[in-house]
Amino acid sequence: MNRNYKFNNKSGLYFVSFATVNWLDVFTRQIYFNVLAESINYCRKEKGMELYCYCFMPSHVHLIYRSRLEDPSSLLRDFKSYTAKKVIESIENNPQESRKEYLLWFFERATKKKSNNAKYQFWQHHNKPIELWS
Repeated sequence: MNRNYKFNNKSGLYFVSFATVNWLDVFTRQIYFNVLAESINYCRKEKGMELYCYCFMPSHVHLIYRSRLEDPSSLLRDFKSYTAKKVIESIENNPQESRKEYLLWFFERATKKKSNNAKYQFWQHHNKPIELWS
């Protein structure tokens, strides 16, 4: 996450937006979209996410949420980490994915440029949290 953008109010309501590396249109397939939906449901039930609004786009996600545990940064980090691993795993194991080599090449290339990840980088690092007041 870019250090210029921070979750200053731990109990605040935030709008965040984050995209896949190179704005790749990954979520055009239902199987990958389902990973996002299942992860959101898990975070709501188990990780204290109060979700007010979301929008899944082919290459990015918008969320308006609050963390009941007052740790919005960790909640988002865990969500992004889990979804990245699951979507990449789904791509690797999908015999009908015609873009498999193309997508994995971009994820691997992004890791070599600037990443903490070992093999693939799925999400761009920044989230740009904006605290909402009204």
